[in-house]
Amino acid sequence: MPTRNVVLSDSQHALVERLVQSGRYQNASEVLREGLRIIEQRDQREAVKLQVLKEAAAKGWADIGAGQYDDVADDQLDDYIGQLGLAATRDQTAN
Repeated sequence: MPTRNVVLSDSQHALVERLVQSGRYQNASEVLREGLRIIEQRDQREAVKLQVLKEAAAKGWADIGAGQYDDVADDQLDDYIGQLGLAATRDQTAN
């Protein structure tokens, strides 16, 4: 297994020591590997979120290009968004 030296701040070192002493981890390597797993999971979630947003934006732009949109006056926007939220809630409870 490859090894690597890392430099930790005093507070990071203290955290690693506390986690090991708590018995939750057997050594500093386990703590750091868990931290890396968490970062990897977060990065994967963020990539999925970004992909979903890109797809939603592409659909939105396609709908606009096809003329499939509602033109809402500024003073009616809050009410319009509220109605969309109510409709989405009804759709979810119906499923």
